[in-house]
Formats: sequence, structure tokens, C-alpha cells
Amino acid sequence: MWPRAGVQKFMERRWVIGGLSSSLLALGLFAACPMRVASAASRRSRKPTVVIDPGHGGVDPGALGRNGLEEKAVVLDIAEHCATALALRSGASVHLTRREDVFLSLEERVAIARRHQADLFVSIHADSAPTPAARGLSVYTLSGDASDKLAASLARHENAVDAAYGVKLRQFDDAVASILFDLARRETLNLSRAVQRRLIGDLASRMRLLDNPARHADFAVLRSAAIPAVLVETGFLSNRADELELRSGRYRRKIGATLATSLSDALSVVLTS
Repeated sequence: MWPRAGVQKFMERRWVIGGLSSSLLALGLFAACPMRVASAASRRSRKPTVVIDPGHGGVDPGALGRNGLEEKAVVLDIAEHCATALALRSGASVHLTRREDVFLSLEERVAIARRHQADLFVSIHADSAPTPAARGLSVYTLSGDASDKLAASLARHENAVDAAYGVKLRQFDDAVASILFDLARRETLNLSRAVQRRLIGDLASRMRLLDNPARHADFAVLRSAAIPAVLVETGFLSNRADELELRSGRYRRKIGATLATSLSDALSVVLTS
């Protein structure tokens, strides 16, 4: 649990950004789903909120392992275990973007986080990498420029999902895109990177990590000006060893529980900043 003063300080600062985001929404410049304006009393009393996003679902299976293992099923199982453990450990209000095998657009996933007034958004994946040698857990933050070819490839793959299944992404003109990115860069990206550092530092002694596990790229699902967000790749189904582990229900429970422990610590970074 966190000190009341830390939560209040964070909420007072974050609702300033939320107000700006809501103004952009009113002008039709942001994805639909306005953020609610909370009273000072409710901000002081509200529990921290985390939204966990199991990637893919429904008609979109995500990555496929050599033996037919589907990413959408793997990450839903991990996310459910993580959500249960995180709520018990931290006392936070934890929500999933999906609890069933359904398709959600990237905009819908972000809208769910806004609707719950999330303090932290965590998207969980188990992708395929361009090289089968890539193995281990990694954590990504939003950036206009990718940290490396692997991060760029993953972002291209994830961002193409909506187009592949007939969803039209909302387009912004250059001026509006600049405003949104400036908001995110100034108030949210630093927090996202702080969460990333805390997660990597904590997970290093608990899980096998990808070489250089802290990476960044332009992931559409992380584009929210008001909510710190990270994308966690729990492993790669293109790697035989990772696929074998991710096929195990016991291993998925382990990842979920381990992520919950690390996210509980990382959430304190957000709330006390």
C-alpha cells in the first residue's frame, strides 16, 4: 500500500494532464472515451488503478508457435494470473481489457484504460521475433524512434493488427500529433521509463530476460498522453525454448505472479513521483 500523501500528489498532477486530454477529446482530436473529472475528495480516496491488456484475441490469434500455440491464449492466461495476484498484493483496483477470446482494436484497448482512469497500463504479449534466437522477457516503452530492429519489427507487427482486421485507425494532422506527443513526452514517458527500469531491475533476478531487455518503439497501444504505459513481451513463440515454457500452465502462472510482484513495486514509482 502507498502513503496517502503520495497518492494525492500524483493524482493532483495527473488530473491536470487529464484535463488537457479531455479538452482534446472535446475537439475530436483524441480517441473516443472521455476521462471523467474527479472531485478533490474522490481523488484523495480513490484506490490506484492498473489496466492489464492481454494482446490480440478473437479473429486475431497473434503469434503462432511452431506447434500451433496461439499468443492470444498464452497472454490471456498470464494476464489473469497477474491481475489476481496484483490486486491481492497491492490493494490496487486491477482491470483486464478482455477476459474472453474476443477481438479489440488498439483504440478500444486504450479507451478502456481511460475509462477506468488508469494510473498504469500494461500490455502483455508473447510475440514472434525476426530471428528464432531471440529469447526471454523484455519491456518496451513508447518512442517515435525504435531502439533497435527487433523493437521496430515488433511495433510494425502489433500496429498492423487493426488494419489487417478492417479497423480504421484515427488519423491526426501534424499539429495535433505534435501536441499529443509533447503531452506524453513531458508528463508520461518519463514515468513509463521509470516503471520500465523498476520492472527490469526487479525481474532480472527472477526471470530469463532478452539481451538488452529495456527497449522502445512506436507501439500504437501505448499512445496515451495521460497514462504511463509499458508493453511486456513475456517471451517469443518463435523460439523453441520459450514456446515450450509458455505452453506450460505452471510457467504462465509463475510469470503472472512474478509480474504482479514487480508491478506492485513499479506502481509505487508512479504514485510517488
